Amino acid sequence: MPDRPEIVCICGSTRFVDEMRAVNRDLTFAGVIVVAPGEADELITDKQKTALDALHLRKIDLADRVLVVNPGGYIGESTSREIDYAHATGKPISFTDPAPAAT
Repeated sequence: MPDRPEIVCICGSTRFVDEMRAVNRDLTFAGVIVVAPGEADELITDKQKTALDALHLRKIDLADRVLVVNPGGYIGESTSREIDYAHATGKPISFTDPAPAAT
């Protein structure tokens, strides 16, 4: 048994908050430590979004791997940036749905 549980960082569009919550729950019950995007019940400012985006990259740094929640293969601009960051830092990346083919 490892010294600590695996740490997974969830990435995905905020339009999939319910799906990310379900993945978080399932991973947690499987014994995984989950770090996920921050949530807000109200609209956030551009300054807050910039800060949250930077914070999420630090969450990727903490993780052993990244899981992209992408129903229907959808990957938005912020998630794409997070995937690029994870690639650059050597983090393994997996997807809940097949990613769209690169064009």
